[in-house]
Amino acid sequence: MPSQNRAPIRTFLRALVSAYSGAEPTRALIFGAALMAAIAIVDWQVKPNVSLGFLYLFPMLLMAPYLDRAEIVTLATLATILREAFGPFPWDASAGPRIILVLLAFLGAGLWVSELFRSRKQADEHLSQMQQEVKLRQEMEEQMRVLIETSPAAILTADEQGKILLSNAAAHRLLGFEDGPLAGKSIATFLPVIDHTLYSGGESDRFRTMLESKGYRRNGEVFLARIWFSTYRTGSGPKLAAIVSDASEDLRDRSEAGLHSALSTSRILVGAVSHEVRNFSAAAAVVHANLARFPGLRESDDYKALGTLVEGLTKIASARAPLAPECAPAGVDLHAVLEELRIVVEPSFLESETDIQWDVAPQLPPVRGDHHRLLQVFLNLAQNSHRAMQGQERRRLSISAAIEGDWTVVRFRDTGPGARLSDRLFEPFQPGADGSGLGLYVSRAMIRAFDGDLRYEPQPAGSCFVVHLAPFGGELSGA
Repeated sequence: MPSQNRAPIRTFLRALVSAYSGAEPTRALIFGAALMAAIAIVDWQVKPNVSLGFLYLFPMLLMAPYLDRAEIVTLATLATILREAFGPFPWDASAGPRIILVLLAFLGAGLWVSELFRSRKQADEHLSQMQQEVKLRQEMEEQMRVLIETSPAAILTADEQGKILLSNAAAHRLLGFEDGPLAGKSIATFLPVIDHTLYSGGESDRFRTMLESKGYRRNGEVFLARIWFSTYRTGSGPKLAAIVSDASEDLRDRSEAGLHSALSTSRILVGAVSHEVRNFSAAAAVVHANLARFPGLRESDDYKALGTLVEGLTKIASARAPLAPECAPAGVDLHAVLEELRIVVEPSFLESETDIQWDVAPQLPPVRGDHHRLLQVFLNLAQNSHRAMQGQERRRLSISAAIEGDWTVVRFRDTGPGARLSDRLFEPFQPGADGSGLGLYVSRAMIRAFDGDLRYEPQPAGSCFVVHLAPFGGELSGA
């Protein structure tokens, strides 16, 4: 068929399908049934008798898109019967082939329109789905762009040569490029530690990690960079994506906190040594005084030298460092301290298959103390229990916190072998201790510096250490 003859057919089909797209199935079926009935009545009444059977194609085309195959076969059969019943064709030997051809024509037209409609419907649904996916992708890309641009952390990507491809505003500020472009610069100039990861070949060299290393700003200033980065491959080669933050302030805080903790511990240790030296110097002074009873010994140069040494030792011991904190104690949220303790100790307990149970009262008042020192004390007690339970068949540490009278009491109860020489647990330089022999002594000194106390409660099995914490801003009636 020439192309100019097919053009009207294609136009008719597009119009037909478009009409189907906006039609309602119930209305189309009712109208089609009414049209088929009207054609049958007109075919029956028209005189002289002429064939109007071809008109049944129109209700077939109208109703077929909303029917399944079995219903189309039924409708085509009905149209064929009506055509033969009211048509002028004789019932002779040619009736059989004619009926079959007419049935096939109606059936073919109905099935063809049905499949055409279904194909168009699927194409419309697929197009609508693709449009929704494109819209969703655009929204996600917009959200990601806003997130990256407004992120306080520097985000950048680099190619296989280490050249920066994309960077957000935070990256420009971090690296000192507020007034200039960062794209095209070498990442090795600013973050040397991750530059070499782009040059390792092989399909298996994809990894992600986090590290801290030196970073350099545009003006040469050094800062501590905390970097989360990952490598990936594209069609143009390996790429790297990195999130960078300035951890210099955290490093200063950690260093100052470490120095403060070391100085505090040193004062406690000096106090412990001074206490022991003072006891020895007092005993030496008594012995020195007793030696004066012997005739002639008082005038001895050695006796006088010994007196000078005892006096100097007494002065040194009297100049002991105070155990009280440098600043006034603050109100500490015990829930926050215990949550940090949980984060720190639970991984090691799970790794060693040791149970740890928490029983913390929901409402606990602020306690007198220092957040970091309380955490150090709790961590020391938890680690002591963890070491003591190694080798035990049943390993469980129970940590509870509750209010008892005027005090907030935290208990560390374990299923270890129990403490030996419990009356000497808090003496410094314990022989046979796992560590330095100062952990419990220093821990109790820290707690007592805030008007609290650390005690040991004997148990039928295992050990139990009890921390009494004073209320912040309240008066105590006694422990």
